[in-house]
Amino acid sequence: MNKLKIDFVSDISCPWCIIGLRGLEEALERSRDVIEADISFQPFELNPDMPAGGQNLVDIMIKKFGSTVEKSAEARDMIKARAASVGFTMAMNDESRVYNSFDAHRLLHWAGLRGRQHALKQQLFRAYFTDGLDISNHATLGEISGKAGLDSVEAGEVLASGRYADEVRAAEQLWQSRGISSVPAIVVNDRYLISGGQPPEAFEQALRKIAAEEG
Repeated sequence: MNKLKIDFVSDISCPWCIIGLRGLEEALERSRDVIEADISFQPFELNPDMPAGGQNLVDIMIKKFGSTVEKSAEARDMIKARAASVGFTMAMNDESRVYNSFDAHRLLHWAGLRGRQHALKQQLFRAYFTDGLDISNHATLGEISGKAGLDSVEAGEVLASGRYADEVRAAEQLWQSRGISSVPAIVVNDRYLISGGQPPEAFEQALRKIAAEEG
C-alpha cells in the first residue's frame, strides 16, 4: 500500500474544483487496492478583490474573459453536465453571483485543525453551487460549519476575530511561489502536479503511475 500526500489547491467559487475533487475521490476509491491518500485543502482566491455582496457571474465572464451572455450560458451547461457525471448538482444561472472566499478559506484552515476540513469543503461547494448561497456571509458560513459537524458558535467567533488570516495569506503566497496560477492544482508528495478538473479515469491513471514510481 502506497501512502500519498495530496495537497488540493482550490477555490470554493471554482466549478472545476468540485468537478476535480469528485473525480479525484472516485479515482482514489478505484485505486484503493494500492493507494492510501491524505488530502489537505490549500487556499487559492480567483477573485481576491471581490467586494462585499459579490458580483454577477455573467458580468464577470463578459468583463474578465470577453464572453457573451450566450457563451456564458453554453459554458454553464457544459460545466453542469460534467458535474453531473461525477454526481454533483450545479444550479448556476444568469443571476448567480461570485463572492469573496477569503473568510471561507479561514474557516477551512480552522476546520483542518478540528479534523473536519474535508466535510466543510464539501458543504461549502454544495452551499455555493447547488444552493446559491453567499459564502462570504458570516451567518451563512456558521450554518454551513454546523452542517459539516463543526461548532457553529466557535465558527462565528473565528470569523468575527479575523483568526487565521495570516496563515491563509501565507499559504496562498507559498503555493503561488511554487508556480500555481490556476486551479484546481493537485500536488502529490510535493513533487507531482495534476492540473484541472480531470475525469476519474485520468486521475486514476496518474495516481497509479505516481504510486508505482514512489513505491
